[in-house]
Amino acid sequence: MKSTLRLLPLAVAFATLFMLATRATAAVVGQPAPDFTLTDLNGQTHRLSDFRGKTVVLEWVNQECPFVVKHYESGNMPATQKAATADGVVWLAINSGRPGAQGDFAPAQVEKWAKETGAAYTAYMRDQDGKVGRLYGAKTTPHMYVITADGTLAYNGAIDSIRSGNKADIAKAENYVNSALAAIKAGQPVKTPSSQPYGCSVKY
Repeated sequence: MKSTLRLLPLAVAFATLFMLATRATAAVVGQPAPDFTLTDLNGQTHRLSDFRGKTVVLEWVNQECPFVVKHYESGNMPATQKAATADGVVWLAINSGRPGAQGDFAPAQVEKWAKETGAAYTAYMRDQDGKVGRLYGAKTTPHMYVITADGTLAYNGAIDSIRSGNKADIAKAENYVNSALAAIKAGQPVKTPSSQPYGCSVKY
C-alpha cells in the first residue's frame, strides 16, 4: 500500500507531462499547424512544412458519408477547391478511415470518384492509422483546416455555416473556407477562425 502511494505522485507527473505534450502538438488556431508526412495515391511523399510559403487547406474526407456526398455532388466542394488552387492554394484531401472502414477507397476507386465528381485537390492521401487525423483532432467528414503561408493555423471547423445534409442550404450558407482564404489573401484577420464541424464521424 505504501509503495503504491509513493508511486502515485510519479504517475500524476507522467500524466501531466503527457497532457502537456499532447496540447503542444494539437492543432490550435493562431498557433503553428502540426507538421506531418503522408503519401499520396501516386506514391509521392508530402510533408506539410514543404509547402511553407503557400496557403494550405486540409480537408478530411469520406466519399460514402452523406454530408461529403452533399458537398461533392452539388459541386460545392469541387468549386471551392478549383477557386483555391487556381489562386495558388495547396489543397490536401485526407482520409483517416481505418482499413475496411466506410469510405476507405482503394486508389483506383478514389481516382474514379474524383473524375466523376470533378474533385480538384492538389493531393489525396490515406491516413489509415489515423495519426494525422488525431494529431489535428479531425472529428467529422468534412472537417476543414486553413493554414497560412507562414505555417499558422488560421481556420478550423465546418465547410460552411449551415449544419445540414440538404443541398438546397448550400446557397444560403457562408462558405467559411472561402471567407478564410479571402481574408488571408487580403492580409486581414479571419472573421470566423473556428466553427463546429458537422458531418459523419471520422472512422478511426
